[in-house]
Amino acid sequence: MPKLIGAGGTPGGIPMFLIGVALTVLGGYLLTNQVTVTSGPWLLYGQNAFGMSLLPFLFGVGLLFFNGRSIWGWLLLGLGLLIIFAGIIVNLRIYFEPASLFSTLMMLGLLAAGLGLTARSLKSL
Repeated sequence: MPKLIGAGGTPGGIPMFLIGVALTVLGGYLLTNQVTVTSGPWLLYGQNAFGMSLLPFLFGVGLLFFNGRSIWGWLLLGLGLLIIFAGIIVNLRIYFEPASLFSTLMMLGLLAAGLGLTARSLKSL
């Protein structure tokens, strides 16, 4: 019968790995549960720039309806989607909601303990 080898080639590493992953997931969940994400206006030099970010996308769509094999149409469409996606990410505002010191220490402690146990279980002896 083959010998059971745990995570990282260590004997008994699987339970430590599973506990570490569980602590990491719990700490990460509690931490992200205290965060509020909102969005703000797309400003460029103080002016609303959302409409300008749609121009490459719209020109690309127009070119593709005219000629579905247009390389310029596909490039403009891809560039437009990339600009829109980047604009969404850049304009996010992330706030940490008020929490007690105990809650914050528990969240960060669970996250750190879980990452430490997971890393330790993957280390070979």
